[in-house]
Amino acid sequence: TTQLMESGGGSVQAGGSLTLSCSASGSTFGTFCMGWFRPGPGKEREGVAAFDSDGTARYADSVKGRFTISQDNAKSGPSLQMNSLKPEDTAVYYCAADDACIAPMIPVYYTYWGQGTQVTVSS
Repeated sequence: TTQLMESGGGSVQAGGSLTLSCSASGSTFGTFCMGWFRPGPGKEREGVAAFDSDGTARYADSVKGRFTISQDNAKSGPSLQMNSLKPEDTAVYYCAADDACIAPMIPVYYTYWGQGTQVTVSS
């Protein structure tokens, strides 16, 4: 069974940076889709950044140029470097993975989820 756990959340002022990490156990992720999600305005989870099966990184328009998704190796989950944080980035961030890789930025296609880590950005 694949298990994911996020870390690295916290509180920062606007303009600051945080790096989120996702530890993984139970599987290797070399061919998995992996991504980061957060609740959107309607409270449904939305894609923030994700890798698809060929390693292409995809980003929500709201975070392009500020966030970077990366992966250290095939046994680790994705990391998310967040720069120039804004108050509207405040949310619980979830790491997710799936081996089907149907749509990397669509949360319904992900099977494995972490418990989430809180990011709070103050103005």
